[in-house]
Order: sequence, then C-alpha cells, then structure tokens
Amino acid sequence: MTATDIEPTEISKWDPGLTERVIALIRPLIKGYHRAEVRGLDSFPPGGALVVSNHSGGLFPMDVPVFATGFYEKFGYERPVYTLSHDVLFSGPIAEFFVRTGFIRASHENADEALRSGGVVVVFPGGDYDVYRPTLSENKIDFDGRTGYVRAALNAGVPIVPAVAIGGQENQLYLSRGMGLAHLLRLDKLMRVKILPISIGFPFGLSAVLPVNIPLPTKIVMQVLEPIDVTAEFGEDPDIDAVDAHVRRVMQTALDRLAKERRLPVIG
Repeated sequence: MTATDIEPTEISKWDPGLTERVIALIRPLIKGYHRAEVRGLDSFPPGGALVVSNHSGGLFPMDVPVFATGFYEKFGYERPVYTLSHDVLFSGPIAEFFVRTGFIRASHENADEALRSGGVVVVFPGGDYDVYRPTLSENKIDFDGRTGYVRAALNAGVPIVPAVAIGGQENQLYLSRGMGLAHLLRLDKLMRVKILPISIGFPFGLSAVLPVNIPLPTKIVMQVLEPIDVTAEFGEDPDIDAVDAHVRRVMQTALDRLAKERRLPVIG
C-alpha cells in the first residue's frame, strides 16, 4: 500500500480555506444578530488543547460558531478548531462540508488524533441534556455525570481549557427536557431518543421540537478560562471524578459572574 492509498481521516480533511470563507459568511450573524463576545483568549495555551464548555440554544446552539469566530479572528487559520459531534451530522448530503470545517465524530480515537496533531478540540460533555436545560436552570453547569473528557485530555497529554457561555439559552423559553414524555411515547426504545424538549418561542408558541421557532437575537458572551494542567494539579494518576468536580466548580464560578453582569434577558 502506498501513501496515496491510505484513507484520509476526518482530522486530515479540515480545510482552512473553506473554514475561513464560512466564518466570513456567518460573522454578521455572530457579531450582529447575537452581538457575541469571546473573552479570555489571551491566556489560551499553544499546541493541542481540549476546550470544555456548557452547551446552549436547543436546535440552534451557537457555542461553536461564537468560539470559532473569536478564536480564528485572534489566531488565524493555521491552527484548526475541531468539534466533537453527534453521528447525525455525518449521515446527510452535507456531511463532507461539516468534516471540512472541523466537525468530527465524537470518539476517543478522533479526539486523540486531533489533540495530538496540535488542534483545538471543543467538547460539550452535557450534550443534548445540557443544550435543552430548562430556563430555570439556564445558568447551571450540568454534564449529567459525564466525565470522559477528563480521560481524553489525559490520554493526549493536553490541558483542559474550560469555557462558559451565557445568553444562548435565552433564545426561547425552555420549559422541560421532556424526558418523561419521551419515555411515555417510547422514543427511548424506538429511536434511542431520551428527551423531547418542550419550549415556548416565536412565532409558533408552544413547541415540542416541532414546530420550529426562530431563535431570539439574544446577546451571547463566552468567557474562556485559564487552562488546567491535569497532571500538574492532580498527579500522574488523578481521580477522574475529582478533576471533573474541579472543572465544573471553576466553570460554575465563572458563569455566576457572567450572570451577575447581565442586566436583562436577550438584551444582555
């Protein structure tokens, strides 16, 4: 087998030129509609880094576009931003587009390859559970007990960079994750879907995913925090749960500070 016969990985397919063009297209939405700010990038470490963030916005999460726009504006397009993503992104006709702009399947192998290549990998440990959290809990860090991100950072020997964002969960009023409703409708058995979120938004009002409401132009602020060197702070064989608790505690403190700054929902 020659070098040209080797199947390229998702990581190697990242296209900086295409990514730059996409960022240019979405910048008016990020900077105009959402008036987004990304703070704290001055302390971002060189080399591979695992960005661990809360996830907001339901069907329209803006965390990745907001972070990527701020990161590429500051550092340019020499260093890729990868996002660990659900398999559903890679089953449609635009799957290749997602891969070329940095979205990769959420697997230990992909995370390790991307981090060891010097890339920045964004992960949302809370996933769907987090992105559909009720409005009453919108400023709570909750990963639903998921700690795999700690092991990913350890395996690749890279720092964890916590990041918190506020505003995205104000794009409509989230009433419930609908876990009981999903179970009642047997969606957990039929489609492996554990949530059926219920929300109120514009223009259709009450929605259980459908009908799809338009996200409000809420101001989004993201704070990137100081990197955490897990081995240096917790030793060569750290307690994973202790590291996770520390990361969530640091994030919750930062998110509480952002919440205190916020004057009004949506307006910011």
